[in-house]
Amino acid sequence: MNGTEHTFALILAGGGGTRLWPKSRNATPKQFLSLVGSETMMQFSANRIAQVVPWERIIVITNLKYKDEIVKQLPQINPENIIAEPEKKDTALAMLTGAIYAWNKDKDAVVINCASDHVVTDEAEFVRVMRAAAKVAATGKDLVTVGIRPTRPATGFGYIKTGSDIQKIDTKLTLFKVDSFTEKPNAATAQAFISTGKYFWNANMYVWSAQALISSFEQHKPDLLKKAQSLEQVTPAEFHDRLPAVYQDAEAISIDYAISEKAENLVLIPGDFGWNDVGDWKVVYDLGMKNLEGNVIIGGQDKQHTLAIKSNSNLIHTNGRLVALVGVSDMIIIDTDEILMIVPMSQSQDVKKLVERLKEEKRNEYL
Repeated sequence: MNGTEHTFALILAGGGGTRLWPKSRNATPKQFLSLVGSETMMQFSANRIAQVVPWERIIVITNLKYKDEIVKQLPQINPENIIAEPEKKDTALAMLTGAIYAWNKDKDAVVINCASDHVVTDEAEFVRVMRAAAKVAATGKDLVTVGIRPTRPATGFGYIKTGSDIQKIDTKLTLFKVDSFTEKPNAATAQAFISTGKYFWNANMYVWSAQALISSFEQHKPDLLKKAQSLEQVTPAEFHDRLPAVYQDAEAISIDYAISEKAENLVLIPGDFGWNDVGDWKVVYDLGMKNLEGNVIIGGQDKQHTLAIKSNSNLIHTNGRLVALVGVSDMIIIDTDEILMIVPMSQSQDVKKLVERLKEEKRNEYL
């Protein structure tokens, strides 16, 4: 069992992905899309974590309106293990709710928290690191975060600074004490962080015993824990029935602000397994298969629906009609049933501004 017989996985699948609009929309957020292969992001994530824990110990927490889609995409998961949040309350309550669900099944439960929309290129290393993190968490003493070693001065991620070494886990992995968090620094600060070798990207990839997390909430967020305690020691059916009352008027706060930045028992294991958060269209381009002209073509149709002359390094999403380009380079072109979006690759992060404008103008049919 590799020492992980009490280990559960909690896949967080309630996000929106506004920077991947207009494909990622309220009805079909990015985790349910096929962006970097034939499977959806959700399927990639579940199949990956299923190499660490068996399917019967995989839990998914999502928005109520997405539950049917998860049942459809992941028939291997027991529908009982799909927690449908009645409203969005950020990651603190989601992770606490998932931990209590696992604790109800196994008082020694260790929970691996993972996202439904991340890419990992070295799955064997991912499995090794997650098993190591689970073994550390199983002692019940520490909360573990898997930090990603930065490959560039990214400004869209939070950074975790490590302190002293705690122990060598094996010849490749070292456990570090966490020193501090910095949320989305500017480029110069990010570059300075990287040069020290002490900073890691915060991927919100936490591993802890359910009891250790509950104890941390008791210390740092007792009001939120009090709301969730009605979920303890009940049947799965009662658990799901009680969710609306728990979520009503509960504080919406991230796990970082609620627990991680306050906890004195937070430790870090580096994760060098080719991680990427598919946060915008440029990342989709970077991960995609490029043709001789450096163009990446994705979508439900094949390449015959694109005609490109003197056009290089573009991301083109086709949707059944011919997309023709002449002299166009470094652009993002996304064609859908209702929307055609064209954005310079360098401004991929600004796609969210289109979504914000649509919200302001109450043009909800495009959201």
